[in-house]
Amino acid sequence: MSQSLKGKTALVTGGSRGIGRGIAERLAKGGATVALTYNAGKAGADETVAAIEASGGKAFALRADLADAGAIPALFDRLDRELVDRKGNAALDILVNNAGNAGWGSLGDATPDGWDKMFAVHARAPFFMVQSALGRLRDGGRIINVSSAAGTRAMAAVPIYSMAKAAINNLTHALAIELGPRGITVNTVAPGWVRTDMNAAVRENADMVTAIEADTALGRFGETSDIAAVVAFLASDEGRWITAQVIEASGVSAKSSGQHSSRKPDRTFNIGQGGAHALRATRDTTGRSLTVSAQLSDQEIARRQISDLGIL
Repeated sequence: MSQSLKGKTALVTGGSRGIGRGIAERLAKGGATVALTYNAGKAGADETVAAIEASGGKAFALRADLADAGAIPALFDRLDRELVDRKGNAALDILVNNAGNAGWGSLGDATPDGWDKMFAVHARAPFFMVQSALGRLRDGGRIINVSSAAGTRAMAAVPIYSMAKAAINNLTHALAIELGPRGITVNTVAPGWVRTDMNAAVRENADMVTAIEADTALGRFGETSDIAAVVAFLASDEGRWITAQVIEASGVSAKSSGQHSSRKPDRTFNIGQGGAHALRATRDTTGRSLTVSAQLSDQEIARRQISDLGIL
């Protein structure tokens, strides 16, 4: 692979698993020294660092609870020390805001506390990560936010999550305007369904997989490498003229692409155990739209299984 990022330094939040790990590994393969953050997943962070180093890359992990805004300045203090020890300076070239959290809530069962926790990680943390990074980020640097296709095509089952991701999309435009004079580009990558351990429960249901793939123009789940490739392009010199963009990397919904699914209409698939199924996927009468919704008669089951959807 081309060393298009040789000599660069990148910080990837939530880099211990899933999409974040894929991004960290891809940037390291491109030659960047990668700092990745984790919260509870130290084992995953250590494994990611080991995998990068085994491939000849450079990486290290830092713990940070990004739900706590006060933890962000402390994170950058530790980052500074690590970079000075490793590279002789604390300059940063690439910031990837990827960290997310579970804790979904529909209109019926949402709580103020759940709202606050969701927005704290998905919306507030990226804002203050950028604020802390600005004095360290080189002119011509890159800020890449990871949003979701749900930020533009809201999901009724997860309105708070959808709103938080829409906020990131808007922030991307605002930051691109403010930082443009420094040559810093700011973009968002918005994944759809991506094959990670977070949606393993969904992928165990063959009917759900068939329905989701039929609703995707390219006919499959995304891989973490699909998202990482887009991030790596934006981080490279080839992405220098792209800014203020929300790039959906989802294989595109068949509905939005104008394709007609070959699946039969009015198919409904349930996931759950016992009498109450927590998730339901329904294809509408046109056969083109797939809706995932929650039945909240058993709210605890619903919360657990919605958190497994992995639409991050």
